[in-house]
Amino acid sequence: MTSKTTKGAGLGVALLAALAGTALADDKLTELSPDGKDACFGRVYDAAHLKAHPNQKVARIFFYYGSYPVSHPNEEPSSGPSGYNGFVATTVRGAKKPEWVGGWCGKDDPQSSEIRCGMECDRTMASLNLDEKGRLIISGVQRNLYLDAGAEDELGEKEFTRQALGTEDDGFRLDPMPAQTCKVEFARIDPIDPALGAPLRERLKPDQPFCYGRDYDAAHLGSHPAQSTQTIRVFRGPIELASFAMDGDPASWPDGADIAVSVTTRHKAAKVTQSYSCEGEADQWRCVASAKTSDFSCDIAAREIYLRRGANGTMMLANPNSSLPIVDLCSKAAEGETASDDKVYRLEPMPQSACTP
Repeated sequence: MTSKTTKGAGLGVALLAALAGTALADDKLTELSPDGKDACFGRVYDAAHLKAHPNQKVARIFFYYGSYPVSHPNEEPSSGPSGYNGFVATTVRGAKKPEWVGGWCGKDDPQSSEIRCGMECDRTMASLNLDEKGRLIISGVQRNLYLDAGAEDELGEKEFTRQALGTEDDGFRLDPMPAQTCKVEFARIDPIDPALGAPLRERLKPDQPFCYGRDYDAAHLGSHPAQSTQTIRVFRGPIELASFAMDGDPASWPDGADIAVSVTTRHKAAKVTQSYSCEGEADQWRCVASAKTSDFSCDIAAREIYLRRGANGTMMLANPNSSLPIVDLCSKAAEGETASDDKVYRLEPMPQSACTP
């Protein structure tokens, strides 16, 4: 677990186990949410407060209790509610956007007024209490909240001090706020680009064909001498539709979706087509090369490409590890990272006739 790199993405993809004694998202804590709705608490510290507390790094802090607050249009089939139900976002002095963590919140002792929020790896996010004015008191915040356990020893004192929270970053007293206020704050973490539109799993239907592609002209190839691809098509046609109709589950779309990729290269004008089997993974389709269109003398399970929605109706195809049939997938040329300029493609929607095998 590396919190600096996984604290955002890991919440959505980790296999989670509920903490003993804590409440799940469907069982709201009435102390935080008397009306059963999402709750928000926050505080923005003014210059006078920060000047009086030089060891407090946090300039803005918000606690959100409810549904997942940093959700982009995703490509994964719905898997039901997450066990996370408490989220903290803090912005330190001089930072442009917040850092955040999420955890399960509940009571270890039903008779106690204290609420504990735990995170993955058996760590504690914070303890919560409400004062007589309904303000949320957040205590027990560890300086390594956004770092790995043991980071102080790994990073050394100087680097740990730079990355960790300050020695006065605890005992926060937050005011109740509208839930929308927290949603706006959490949206600062990773803003959604409206030009990207709906996820591919909504744009591309399980029972409908599609065709995306690009033809590279002489000018483009002249300015990219290390690019081998001359034409590329990504499509689902009658064969792929029939395969999904027989074995696929529309409720789990795009998991189990077959696609085909046809390419020609500047060195070989003959079209080569390779099939892939896809599944939704966060904001992309992960598509693994399959043997449905040809026989292989090697294990091609590691030959993966990735599809993402692009701006203004385009599709992005990533080929980070030589997994397109511009090379022999069983050759040494297909081993390791893609060494040529054939790594990322921006594909335009095309008529289905452009993808005829």
